[in-house]
Amino acid sequence: MSQTLSEFDAKAAESGSKATERFKSSGKRAALEVPKERVSLLAREVLEAVYATIRTHKVTYDEYNALKEWLIGVGEDGEWPLFLDVWVEHVVEEVATEDRKGSKGTIEGPYYVPDSPEQPTPGRLPRREDEPGTELTWRGQIRGLDGSGLAGGTVEIWHADGAGFYSQYAPGLPEWNLRGTVLADEDGNFEIQTMRPAPYQIPTDGACGKLIAAAGWHAWRPAHIHVKVSAPGHQQITAQLYFPGDAHNDDDIASAVKPELILDPKPAADGAGEEMVYDFVLDPED
Repeated sequence: MSQTLSEFDAKAAESGSKATERFKSSGKRAALEVPKERVSLLAREVLEAVYATIRTHKVTYDEYNALKEWLIGVGEDGEWPLFLDVWVEHVVEEVATEDRKGSKGTIEGPYYVPDSPEQPTPGRLPRREDEPGTELTWRGQIRGLDGSGLAGGTVEIWHADGAGFYSQYAPGLPEWNLRGTVLADEDGNFEIQTMRPAPYQIPTDGACGKLIAAAGWHAWRPAHIHVKVSAPGHQQITAQLYFPGDAHNDDDIASAVKPELILDPKPAADGAGEEMVYDFVLDPED
């Protein structure tokens, strides 16, 4: 008799494989077009940094072979997107957006899924009838640098559930659970009804978990809401919004928390859950 799996049966190799396949089909493989001179420069500098570490710390063959085994394991578990998004992406994002004058962004992470169902504001994210957690209503506006509301704006939103799992990356969850795209009104205003997400640990039963255990690190990410905010003629912002008082806001394993992205939720006026206000200011396209 087959067993029905729940989100608590999620495995690193399965979610890693999905993240890898999604990246392959995402159209982001722009590295194929990078000029040879640029590839040579970057590859040489990365390798020189590796050589310097080996010489400085007298890396042994046992340590070298442990690294080789681990790198093979990252590939076998499909965890390269997880590894890079957790430990590298925050610096790439910092460099890529350093000239922006509008709102701050942060990393996308490995669990984004495009083409989530659209609905006009006020929107309510898809959820289970018995979705656990606290109701959360988010109101905001998408504006330009001059302060004017932007017509045609959209807010793509996705986040973990009250147990820390993402739909499409853990079994037993509806396909679009807590994922959606909300269309702002003609003045850029939007309202989104969802549930407050939980903090969670990144998968620890795969190669990334072995690194965490070997290094004595923790695997926690603070509770957060992912968004992609867009409007015609303006640069898209990818961000994560965090909650005050979370134990891991100061030591997020993905180093993605920024003070500007901390929310200020309040008890809802009608007594049902929480509500918050958070706006986004977009830079014009170059």
